[in-house]
Amino acid sequence: MNDTIKLPFYAKLAFILLSLISFGYIFYIGQEILIPILLSFIFAIILRPIAHFIRHKLRFPHVIAVMITVLLFILLFIGLFAFLSIQISEMANDFNKIERNISIHIHNIQQYIREHFNISSREQKQYLDTATEDSMEKGKEMIGTTLMSFTDTLLNLILIPIYTFLILLYRTHFMLFFSKLIKKEYHPKLQDILSQIKVAVKSYIVGLIIEMIMVSILTTVGFMIIGVKYAILLGIITGILNLIPYVGILFAGALSIIASLTGSPDLSIIVGVIVVNIIVQLIDNNILVPLVVSSKVQINAFVSIVGIIIGGAISGISGMFLAIPIIAILKVIFDRIEYLEPWGYLMGDDLPKTYTWRNIKLPLFDSETSAKKIIIKTDITVPMFTETTTENDINRSEN
Repeated sequence: MNDTIKLPFYAKLAFILLSLISFGYIFYIGQEILIPILLSFIFAIILRPIAHFIRHKLRFPHVIAVMITVLLFILLFIGLFAFLSIQISEMANDFNKIERNISIHIHNIQQYIREHFNISSREQKQYLDTATEDSMEKGKEMIGTTLMSFTDTLLNLILIPIYTFLILLYRTHFMLFFSKLIKKEYHPKLQDILSQIKVAVKSYIVGLIIEMIMVSILTTVGFMIIGVKYAILLGIITGILNLIPYVGILFAGALSIIASLTGSPDLSIIVGVIVVNIIVQLIDNNILVPLVVSSKVQINAFVSIVGIIIGGAISGISGMFLAIPIIAILKVIFDRIEYLEPWGYLMGDDLPKTYTWRNIKLPLFDSETSAKKIIIKTDITVPMFTETTTENDINRSEN
């Protein structure tokens, strides 16, 4: 007896949209719980090969291997935080010089306005006082919001390593849960979905890390050429903030301009900082992102931008960072479920990514040119899920 119920198109569309809205609403009201878990899930995928190496090559027990992996992960972030803190504290010693140089530029701007627009310095001051009349009240609100955000961030910094440890520890347990949730005839499809999700997320995060390193190097070299003090610090901060779409690079540029005033009030340094940031962004957006990041996750630019905006509206910076991995996971699922396949195609990108010009590969976005469908392939052998499957069997089959 066939229990499958066939619904008309409009009913299927209504159910799909209702499901997406429900998931979005659940994510919005439970973001404080879900965001650390999702971040931990992504970190666990990245750290899994390290845990496997420690366990099978160095012969450590599973729990100890996972614990060492998470500790190395924590030490890496602590080291990076310590380096940035030391450099920032050194830069803070030059705050008086920065303040003095900013005052020089403000005076020059006021003089320019007075000469070209016939507005006296007193009138300019009155305009500024009127415009910033309510700034104290808004400042108090911002301080309160910042303190709450800092508290939430501190809590997440504690929870994320714990969640990551537990996800790595109970990885097999979770996989068997999915096998119990799905009928046996759909197990091959489930195995394919899980393996492709791992490949897609890992590839995207690796691409982001490569992009961050390249942006940091390019920015550091550019700042060194124009003679900016603390070039290495500003280059690393720019690379890290560049992970936050749209907003990050603006903050990085503003910080670089302010930091450039530690050396000289010369306007040419500020212009040089702006030029370096523009050049690096052109290289990043037109070469690094298409070749390093976009080639890993086949999602078109329209869906990416909309997803980032929605993620930012729901959960701020964390939502913007998680938007692309979540969309990639949804696309993998949609591509492998027949009645959701059109939505997977809508999210995808079948345009050629590069073309060869004089033996140089350059980005290509030409809707008139057809391209072969790009499918992520992996030689990973995924085990069959059974009640008696042991973790050693799963690890041997995966590796």
